[in-house]
Amino acid sequence: MCGIAGFLTRSGLRAEESWIRSMGASLAHRGPDGEGYFVENGLALGHRRLSIIDLETGAQPMANEDGSLVIVFNGEVYNFLELRPELERLGHRFRTRSDTEVLLHLYEQYGGAMTDRLNGMFAFAIWDRRKGELFLARDRFGKKPLYYLLDHGPCRFAFASEAKALLALPGVDRTVEPSSVADFLAFGYVPEPRSIFRSIRKLPAGCSLLVSGSRLEERRYWRLEFGGCRRDWEDAVAAIDRLASDAVRLRLVSDVPLGAFLSGGVDSSAAVAYMARHAPGRVRTFSIGFSEYDYDETRYARMVAERYQTDHQEQTVRPQIGEMLGVLVDHFDEPFGDASAIPMLYLARMTRQFVTVALSGDGADEVFAGYRRYRHALVEERIRRKFPQWFRRSFFRFAGKIYPKFDYLPQVFRAKTILTNLGHELAGAYYNSMTAFRGRELAGTLSADLRAALGGYDPRAGYTERFLPYRELPPLAQLQAVDIETYLPGDILVKADRATMAWSLEGRSPWLDHRLAELAASLPAEWKATAANGKYIFKKTVEPLVPADILWRPKMGFVMPLKEWFRGELRPLFEREVLEGPDAGLIDRQQAALLFEQHVSGARNRDRWLWNLLVLQLWVRRWGGL
Repeated sequence: MCGIAGFLTRSGLRAEESWIRSMGASLAHRGPDGEGYFVENGLALGHRRLSIIDLETGAQPMANEDGSLVIVFNGEVYNFLELRPELERLGHRFRTRSDTEVLLHLYEQYGGAMTDRLNGMFAFAIWDRRKGELFLARDRFGKKPLYYLLDHGPCRFAFASEAKALLALPGVDRTVEPSSVADFLAFGYVPEPRSIFRSIRKLPAGCSLLVSGSRLEERRYWRLEFGGCRRDWEDAVAAIDRLASDAVRLRLVSDVPLGAFLSGGVDSSAAVAYMARHAPGRVRTFSIGFSEYDYDETRYARMVAERYQTDHQEQTVRPQIGEMLGVLVDHFDEPFGDASAIPMLYLARMTRQFVTVALSGDGADEVFAGYRRYRHALVEERIRRKFPQWFRRSFFRFAGKIYPKFDYLPQVFRAKTILTNLGHELAGAYYNSMTAFRGRELAGTLSADLRAALGGYDPRAGYTERFLPYRELPPLAQLQAVDIETYLPGDILVKADRATMAWSLEGRSPWLDHRLAELAASLPAEWKATAANGKYIFKKTVEPLVPADILWRPKMGFVMPLKEWFRGELRPLFEREVLEGPDAGLIDRQQAALLFEQHVSGARNRDRWLWNLLVLQLWVRRWGGL
């Protein structure tokens, strides 16, 4: 795992080595083991290395035999040991044992089509010195980040693993993109391809980019295709077991110590079980818990650790989280509202004390439909289809508006969201389920100046448009497809990448092996999400490996006790930073104070809303020059 950066100057300008070195310095946490730079004429490439494979000869930037191609690469190609013999048979000769050199020879052989042959997590850039072209690509799911900018300051194009490296260049505009602020308050992250900065964009997952002269050509080389075609249950279970086992096996290749995150949930427990099948010695596992018992899952993690006799470490997180809030703002570059990033940062920091690589359970919920919200949405869709559209839009929307918001009552009595969702089509209803701020509440929370700058922009419109390419699919497949395009690369994988890289730890996600995902996408919806269970066929597959108390208990996730903390330890921090600190000009403080009062009084649970506002304010102070 590493950090990469580079730029092409405007015509006639020489590339300054000091600029690429400044970019590299900002990425030192991603690669503390070494650095390298390549500068010629109007091009510069930089690399910070975290040594995982081929510790002696894998330094970058790396050139091919005749020096016509130069690469900087972040990530791992898990099937490089299978690709190398194929390339050797085609006449390619290798000087190193690295997967980086495999990428170079693949590009020589197949050009941009090389991405189709890769199994891994990656973001890389290859400079073709003969053609004067720069080829960049990002892995299928977006596990590794890739930011870029066009025509700013002295650069006609620049790229980096993190936005902060682009900000290290001279003349880069730090102006905040208004629509991205609205998106963040709604979703808790900024969906690609935009970033929080007007000048900076993200290359979407599963895409490549060719920069040639003034031409910029983006190509999507992969999209997960859904379609139920497997109808033999036993055959499907056997195939999942085979691919899951192989996905874990491939991710155990490492020349440095390796372990696993163990949350006590199904996905990480299954990863540890397969690791125990393939690892040569005892698996090392790491868990984070909370001092509040209802949020703590370490007792379940211990079940798995004891069953597989792992070398297990755990740590308890308490509400004094001011330190990690600072780390979050420093390392995420954009405002990030998923509060589980805090325990993830603690977990990664502890894990790095013992190993350099850690496997996780990320991605199984998207691939095998594990989220409760999928099942809720399917129930709503079945009800929705029993009524004509005119009735749904009139009656259910009206009922949703007048039904009280009984946040203090048991879940069964909180029908306001359900009634509101029934008045929308699937896409609009799912938007309601995925967002905190929305509609009038979002507009009222934004400052008057920001509302004017938005010009009527509403995050709902852009989100519901993402359903259009998938509208012919069954409802569950639509939800999964949009989550894989938005929530997975925008939230889950950003959290995993930044939290691990903050401590120079490499994270690997076997359940995001594209072969496994393609198999899951071919399965009938009812095999994945039943009335009582998500990930049903995945759970049945790993049933012999995971304790039943873990396998069939309600999904909990990496949940922080924010509701309680905002009424206790986080209360003075919110008051000081959001309500009394310097005004960033992005939010309406009177509305923020109202939301805060609703929460601390117990009238309504506003923890997600307050967290997004707090993170946004801290981000502006750190990156916006407040």
